Amino acid sequence: MRKIASFSVNHDKISEGVYVSRIDGDITTYDLRMRKPNMGDYIDNLTIHSLEHMFATYVRNSEYSQNIIYFGPMGCQTGFYLLTRDLENDTVLTLIKTVLEKIINHSGEMFGNTREECGNYRNLNLDAAKLESQRYLDALNSKEVTFKYDE
Repeated sequence: MRKIASFSVNHDKISEGVYVSRIDGDITTYDLRMRKPNMGDYIDNLTIHSLEHMFATYVRNSEYSQNIIYFGPMGCQTGFYLLTRDLENDTVLTLIKTVLEKIINHSGEMFGNTREECGNYRNLNLDAAKLESQRYLDALNSKEVTFKYDE
Protein backbone atom coordinates (compact mmCIF):
# COMPACT_ATOMS: atom_id res chain seq x y z
CA MET A 1 0.00 0.00 0.00
CA ARG A 2 1.23 3.52 -0.81
CA LYS A 3 2.24 5.76 2.12
CA ILE A 4 0.17 8.88 2.60
CA ALA A 5 2.03 12.19 2.30
CA SER A 6 2.12 12.94 6.02
CA PHE A 7 3.80 9.58 6.77
CA SER A 8 6.52 10.30 4.19
CA VAL A 9 8.05 13.13 6.23
CA ASN A 10 10.66 12.42 8.91
CA HIS A 11 8.83 13.69 11.99
CA ASP A 12 12.03 13.82 14.02
CA LYS A 13 13.13 16.73 11.79
CA ILE A 14 9.92 18.78 12.00
CA SER A 15 9.95 21.86 14.20
CA GLU A 16 7.26 24.42 14.99
CA GLY A 17 6.18 26.22 11.84
CA VAL A 18 3.91 26.15 8.80
CA TYR A 19 4.57 23.63 6.04
CA VAL A 20 2.96 22.70 2.75
CA SER A 21 2.03 19.09 3.35
CA ARG A 22 0.57 18.43 -0.09
CA ILE A 23 -1.01 20.05 -3.12
CA ASP A 24 -3.98 18.47 -4.87
CA GLY A 25 -4.96 20.58 -7.86
CA ASP A 26 -6.08 23.93 -6.46
CA ILE A 27 -6.21 22.69 -2.85
CA THR A 28 -3.18 23.05 -0.58
CA THR A 29 -2.91 21.24 2.74
CA TYR A 30 -0.90 23.20 5.30
CA ASP A 31 0.69 21.56 8.32
CA LEU A 32 0.39 24.04 11.21
CA ARG A 33 2.93 22.40 13.49
CA MET A 34 2.63 23.85 16.99
CA ARG A 35 4.81 21.33 18.80
CA LYS A 36 7.89 19.38 17.84
CA PRO A 37 6.80 15.75 17.26
CA ASN A 38 7.89 12.85 19.43
CA MET A 39 9.21 15.05 22.23
CA GLY A 40 6.51 14.31 24.81
CA ASP A 41 5.20 17.89 24.74
CA TYR A 42 1.75 17.44 23.20
CA ILE A 43 -1.27 19.71 23.08
CA ASP A 44 -3.89 18.48 25.55
CA ASN A 45 -7.40 17.71 24.34
CA LEU A 46 -9.00 20.72 26.05
CA THR A 47 -6.61 23.09 24.28
CA ILE A 48 -6.95 21.36 20.89
CA HIS A 49 -10.72 21.46 21.11
CA SER A 50 -10.80 25.09 22.25
CA LEU A 51 -8.34 26.26 19.61
CA GLU A 52 -10.25 24.36 16.92
CA HIS A 53 -13.48 26.20 17.81
CA MET A 54 -11.84 29.61 17.82
CA PHE A 55 -9.54 29.24 14.81
CA ALA A 56 -12.13 27.54 12.60
CA THR A 57 -14.72 30.22 13.33
CA TYR A 58 -12.38 33.13 12.70
CA VAL A 59 -10.78 31.67 9.56
CA ARG A 60 -14.17 30.73 8.08
CA ASN A 61 -15.36 34.29 8.72
CA SER A 62 -12.27 35.96 7.25
CA GLU A 63 -12.08 37.74 3.91
CA TYR A 64 -10.84 34.41 2.53
CA SER A 65 -13.79 32.36 3.79
CA GLN A 66 -14.56 31.10 0.28
CA ASN A 67 -11.00 29.72 0.04
CA ILE A 68 -11.11 27.74 3.30
CA ILE A 69 -11.84 24.04 2.85
CA TYR A 70 -11.06 22.62 6.28
CA PHE A 71 -9.34 23.28 9.60
CA GLY A 72 -8.86 20.49 12.11
CA PRO A 73 -6.48 18.85 14.58
CA MET A 74 -3.82 16.23 13.98
CA GLY A 75 -4.37 13.03 15.89
CA CYS A 76 -0.78 13.16 17.15
CA GLN A 77 -1.64 16.31 19.13
CA THR A 78 1.17 18.41 17.67
CA GLY A 79 -0.81 20.74 15.42
CA PHE A 80 -3.57 21.25 12.88
CA TYR A 81 -4.24 20.93 9.18
CA LEU A 82 -5.53 23.88 7.19
CA LEU A 83 -6.80 23.19 3.68
CA THR A 84 -7.19 26.13 1.34
CA ARG A 85 -8.11 26.71 -2.29
CA ASP A 86 -6.31 29.15 -4.59
CA LEU A 87 -4.32 31.06 -1.94
CA GLU A 88 -0.62 31.96 -2.04
CA ASN A 89 1.61 30.78 0.81
CA ASP A 90 2.33 34.32 2.02
CA THR A 91 -1.39 35.10 2.13
CA VAL A 92 -2.00 31.96 4.19
CA LEU A 93 0.78 32.84 6.63
CA THR A 94 -0.64 36.34 7.10
CA LEU A 95 -4.10 34.84 7.57
CA ILE A 96 -2.84 32.37 10.18
CA LYS A 97 -1.11 35.13 12.14
CA THR A 98 -4.16 37.40 11.91
CA VAL A 99 -6.45 34.65 13.19
CA LEU A 100 -4.06 33.88 16.06
CA GLU A 101 -4.03 37.57 17.03
CA LYS A 102 -7.84 37.66 16.94
CA ILE A 103 -8.00 34.66 19.26
CA ILE A 104 -5.46 36.23 21.63
CA ASN A 105 -7.47 39.48 21.71
CA HIS A 106 -10.91 37.85 21.74
CA SER A 107 -13.32 39.13 24.36
CA GLY A 108 -16.63 37.52 24.98
CA GLU A 109 -17.81 33.94 24.82
CA MET A 110 -16.01 30.93 23.35
CA PHE A 111 -17.48 30.15 19.93
CA GLY A 112 -19.74 27.10 19.85
CA ASN A 113 -19.78 26.61 23.60
CA THR A 114 -23.33 25.34 24.10
CA ARG A 115 -24.78 21.86 24.22
CA GLU A 116 -26.71 22.53 21.02
CA GLU A 117 -23.56 23.63 19.17
CA CYS A 118 -20.99 21.08 20.35
CA GLY A 119 -20.87 17.42 21.26
CA ASN A 120 -18.47 18.03 24.16
CA TYR A 121 -19.25 21.62 25.10
CA ARG A 122 -17.90 21.30 28.66
CA ASN A 123 -14.42 20.60 27.27
CA LEU A 124 -13.70 24.17 26.16
CA ASN A 125 -11.58 26.92 27.66
CA LEU A 126 -10.94 30.28 26.02
CA ASP A 127 -7.82 30.96 28.09
CA ALA A 128 -6.29 27.68 26.87
CA ALA A 129 -6.95 28.69 23.24
CA LYS A 130 -5.43 32.11 23.86
CA LEU A 131 -2.33 30.69 25.52
CA GLU A 132 -1.67 28.20 22.71
CA SER A 133 -2.31 30.88 20.09
CA GLN A 134 0.26 33.17 21.71
CA ARG A 135 2.76 30.33 21.98
CA TYR A 136 2.39 29.46 18.30
CA LEU A 137 2.40 33.09 17.12
CA ASP A 138 5.65 33.66 19.04
CA ALA A 139 7.16 30.58 17.36
CA LEU A 140 6.09 31.77 13.90
CA ASN A 141 7.46 35.26 14.52
CA SER A 142 10.80 33.93 15.76
CA LYS A 143 11.95 32.45 12.46
CA GLU A 144 11.53 32.58 8.72
CA VAL A 145 8.72 30.39 7.43
CA THR A 146 9.78 28.57 4.24
CA PHE A 147 6.77 26.24 3.99
CA LYS A 148 9.18 23.36 3.33
CA TYR A 149 9.94 20.50 5.68
CA ASP A 150 13.58 20.22 6.81
CA GLU A 151 15.37 17.44 4.99
